[in-house]
Amino acid sequence: MKKNDTPTTENAKLKDLEKNKEYSENQFITTDQGVKINDDHNTLKAGERGPSLLEDFIMREKITHFDHERIPERIVHARGSAAHGYFESYGNINQYTKAGFLNDTTIKTPVFARFSTVAGFRGSTDLARDVRGFAVKFYTQEGNFDLVGNNMPVFFIQDAMKFPDLIHAVKPEPHNEIPQAASAHDTFWDFISLMPESMHMIMWVMSDRAIPRSLRMMEGFGIHTFRLVNEKNMSVFVKFHWKPKLGTHAVVWDEALKISGNDPDFHRRDLWEAIENGNYPEWELGVQIVPEEDEHKFNFDLLDPTKIIPEELVPVTKIGRMVLNRNPDNFFAETEQVAFHPGHLVPGIDFSNDPLLQGRLFSYTDTQLSRLGSPNFHEIPINRSIAPMHNNQRDGHMRQEINVGRTSYSPNSLGGGCPFQAKMAEGGFVSVNERVEAHKVRERSESFADHFSQAALFYNSQTEVEQNHIINALRFELSKVETVAIRERMLGLLSQVDKKLANKVAEGLGIAVPSQPEKPLNHGIGADTDTKKHEPKPIDKSYKPSDALSMLKNPTVTNTIETRQVAFICTDGVSETSVNNLKKALESQGAMAMIIGPHAGNIKTDKGKEIKADHTFFSSSSVLFDAVYIPASPNAAMLENNYNVLEFISNAYRHCKVIGADIEVQQLLEKAIGKKPADKKDAAMLGIVINNDKNFADNFIKELGKHRIWEREEKTMQ
Repeated sequence: MKKNDTPTTENAKLKDLEKNKEYSENQFITTDQGVKINDDHNTLKAGERGPSLLEDFIMREKITHFDHERIPERIVHARGSAAHGYFESYGNINQYTKAGFLNDTTIKTPVFARFSTVAGFRGSTDLARDVRGFAVKFYTQEGNFDLVGNNMPVFFIQDAMKFPDLIHAVKPEPHNEIPQAASAHDTFWDFISLMPESMHMIMWVMSDRAIPRSLRMMEGFGIHTFRLVNEKNMSVFVKFHWKPKLGTHAVVWDEALKISGNDPDFHRRDLWEAIENGNYPEWELGVQIVPEEDEHKFNFDLLDPTKIIPEELVPVTKIGRMVLNRNPDNFFAETEQVAFHPGHLVPGIDFSNDPLLQGRLFSYTDTQLSRLGSPNFHEIPINRSIAPMHNNQRDGHMRQEINVGRTSYSPNSLGGGCPFQAKMAEGGFVSVNERVEAHKVRERSESFADHFSQAALFYNSQTEVEQNHIINALRFELSKVETVAIRERMLGLLSQVDKKLANKVAEGLGIAVPSQPEKPLNHGIGADTDTKKHEPKPIDKSYKPSDALSMLKNPTVTNTIETRQVAFICTDGVSETSVNNLKKALESQGAMAMIIGPHAGNIKTDKGKEIKADHTFFSSSSVLFDAVYIPASPNAAMLENNYNVLEFISNAYRHCKVIGADIEVQQLLEKAIGKKPADKKDAAMLGIVINNDKNFADNFIKELGKHRIWEREEKTMQ
């Protein structure tokens, strides 16, 4: 054999690649056993809206393989931060549920909450544009209850069968492992452009909800429709909501990019430091209750996880509050090893037939077996129930429980029949006695086919500022997509949500909106499914804009400045009176002053005293703070030629943050922002507060309470 004919030559490798390419093209999808699959998009259910069936070997094989793709890092939600705390009930809701921790106002139920990004690996940045996981483990006296949700109330897909495809599409592309923690690439948008059911979630992910200011300033949602069950085993449907005490706030995209460079641990650090400083994060738990007889009264399906119940139709009732007051002692032992599962229920809470939820009930256990390596993951301290555990489970890898006695089976007589089964009246868990009578089908209900109405509802509920952010996010994401056909397909889908939205996105891409949106050949239905039956429905125009969907119009938003951080730009000779006056005023409202100096160590004031610098001009940036203040200093003129200082101030201005300055340093401010603060008629000067009278501190705090001065954005961000 000649040297260049060996199998290891480049020619042979190319032939192997071509062979693999030929194999993957024009072939039917199969199971790992080679069985051709008729429907790879829908789980096997008892009727279109019925529960998923355990016998679905295709779904189990697909998700089992997916669950075991990473060891030991989580496949999704790998980048997480967590804290301990407690939950307190506001009062008696036993007409709806017998869950003790939701009714007893005398107890504080311990909780462990974990927040996370979805797409990135453990080492990725906190400020990626992404969904945020919002999972809470309640250690109740009746066992553990896990409320495993996100900071967005809907999801990309309607059926759990599609979850591996979604995550494969959004993860770094497999041929080059690029990009990290980002959806701005071809494979993600290729998938989305063929899945109209994702359009509602896309509006949320392209909004500012995907780049929160703090984990403490996010809403949380259970996503799915669950059931509450009372003592009579009567049930109602329920949606769970977490409402943050500090309001819901975000950063802007340019700021998110800069934060990722300055402090990729920004959210993790913020949560940790808030708790260490005694500024305990707090949320109220709310519920939307729907009686069983009203299940079909809406123009959407309660079982569809891509839909919300607008709060104007069913108000959110607050039933308790959660306070996080203790950081983990060991990140790995607690934050990494905590195992959440939507199937961890207590009496009084039950499932619905939501097909995404049904699939999660299988997937989460399977994932924990892979990631934590043992069926005994419940014995890891962070996962242990405070309620006593008695059952016939034995042995297995890393078993810690030392069981005594001869019996590990039921029924038995040698052990006195123990452990006994509990009657419902004794606290035994009993599933809702729902009648299920249907054919086994891989099918989706026609009531799931409206993919655009709630996407339009979300977009039309936003302020103009928020709509512009969605447009710019879509422009950014789709400009990173190299395949023009994918961009065009997405514009076609966007045009069915809102034509003006599609046109504005198209302008940024330099292409036209298709005159006729492309009809995907395969949009989440099986090979033999009647495509006409599942054609996306036109927009339902009966929806009215909902203020609850807008972060800026949301009625729960408050003007509190608690825990906000204000950067004080100081140099030697700084006015001690100016620093102390505003610092005292801010701290009285729960905010913090952070001293930024030309060097580490101490800075001398004009009165000869010293103040410690928290950060330096070189090592910090205004993107890490909520506002900026420039006190008077005889050395301030030196800062006019300091690039780091000018950038610090100009970025704060560009990102619509409040800026305060003593009148003596007005020239420095003017040079940094390119404007004269005296020009009060200019909208671009809103939020610029000059210290020239006794009301300066009050005026500064009032502006800071607005979070951002969005009226300035038109003048600075175009």
